[in-house]
Amino acid sequence: MSAVPAAPRPASAERDGPVEQRYGLLLHPPRAHGGWRVVPARVVAMCVVELRKLRHDRAELYTRAVQPALWLLIFGQTFSRIKAIPTGDVPYVDYLAPGIIAQSAMFIAIFYGIMIIWERDSGVLTKLLVTPTPRAALVAGKAFAAGVKAVVQGAVVVVIAALMGVALTWNPLRLLAAAVIVVLGSAFFSCLSMTIAGIVLTRDRLMGIGQAITMPLFFGSNALYPVAVMPGWLQAVSKANPLSYEVDALRGLLIGTPAHLGADFGVLALAALAGITAAAALLGRLAR
Repeated sequence: MSAVPAAPRPASAERDGPVEQRYGLLLHPPRAHGGWRVVPARVVAMCVVELRKLRHDRAELYTRAVQPALWLLIFGQTFSRIKAIPTGDVPYVDYLAPGIIAQSAMFIAIFYGIMIIWERDSGVLTKLLVTPTPRAALVAGKAFAAGVKAVVQGAVVVVIAALMGVALTWNPLRLLAAAVIVVLGSAFFSCLSMTIAGIVLTRDRLMGIGQAITMPLFFGSNALYPVAVMPGWLQAVSKANPLSYEVDALRGLLIGTPAHLGADFGVLALAALAGITAAAALLGRLAR
């Protein structure tokens, strides 16, 4: 008994099958990803784009390392000799090193708004805003790119401090946590810069405001001296200054001084989130 031969497939079926398999993506574009995965993917993409610019200007990192080195070599060594600032059993250079790491990171981030104004003037920002990427993702990508640059800068300061004999920890987990702290702090200050850029709209005004607020932020923190030696009004300023929480966490992680790590992480994360929200809200005004 012979088997019944299978019915031949229609010619259209033979033709459509391979076509759909081979050219399906051309005939039917894939659906756009939705949900919670969109924003992280766009943030990472924007961060990578920003970091690629660093390959064309590596000298920027080296030149920015000069000022932190001078703070450690001149200010740190001098005040260690005169013992003018009480730091307990911690040598002053050791006490100063985490503050200088935070300072150098802030100085990188606080002028980040100049870059976004340049992108506005060159037409890049307008092109970015017409893409499906959420504005918060654009801002967050730039903010965390500033954080990664600050981590690289901080690593240079750590090497300089180690060469000077500063007793820093080499625990990988503590160093990783310190890098996260630097990224969060830099994200806030870069978003602060982008927010100011969305208000003043010009590079000259942003440069003036940036220069006006960097020193008060630095001296109004615990980067150079303990909060306990400050006058009462400056202590209030220090408690409202995110840089103080960054320095407190870095000291606790890198040199082992008492710190409030949970509160420091929480404040910096909330500050970064608030900064991203504010900068994203003003991004459209900057592009007009």
